Amino acid sequence: MTSLHDLSDISAVVVTSDHVKKQLEKLTSQRLVLLTVRKSVNKKELEHFASNISGVANSMFEEMLYHQEAQVLSRLAEVLVPRTPAPPRLLKEASMLVQARKAVLESGDWLTAAQVAELAGLSTRNPSAQPNKWKKLGQIFAIHHNGVDYYPGYGLDPDNSFRPYKDLATIITIFDGHKKDWGMAYWFLSANSFLGGKRPQDLLSKRPDRVIQAAEDEVQAIAHA
Repeated sequence: MTSLHDLSDISAVVVTSDHVKKQLEKLTSQRLVLLTVRKSVNKKELEHFASNISGVANSMFEEMLYHQEAQVLSRLAEVLVPRTPAPPRLLKEASMLVQARKAVLESGDWLTAAQVAELAGLSTRNPSAQPNKWKKLGQIFAIHHNGVDYYPGYGLDPDNSFRPYKDLATIITIFDGHKKDWGMAYWFLSANSFLGGKRPQDLLSKRPDRVIQAAEDEVQAIAHA
């Protein structure tokens, strides 16, 4: 008799009823299909019939596996996908945030710590040391993108060895608690009605007093919003 050790290798066999009785105690399957035939059926006919039964059984098993795998994939997808769809408002805000950050990064006004150190003639052994110190002291700000800090080039004074403009620290203080790094980056880049439609970053070196006033007006608008 051919034993069935693996469900993926389904086969049909021809045995006597006495042999089946002995083998039933050894089987671990909970469900069995039992076919009986008359004694008049010869061995060749039985083997042919068993072969057909084997083909049908294999097809049924493959179909069962297919449906089980589909169910597993469906359940896995349910676990990985958020329980509820993102609300339209959230999707809109996320899209606006992406566009705003893209505009900031593409403005071409941002420098790494190494680039700042090179412009300012700082030590190249640890180029991020001095820019980080300026940031901690509130003399300049930086945006963090993909693990890198970027400093605004418009915040550096070329007439003072590319040190931060002194008035920039005043503006950062005004925005304290209202705007952080990216928020200030958006504000400096955007056209400002208080400045006659000009961008604060374009006037920082020429009319810092006006930019300071615009920052104060922005904070007042935020407070009354």
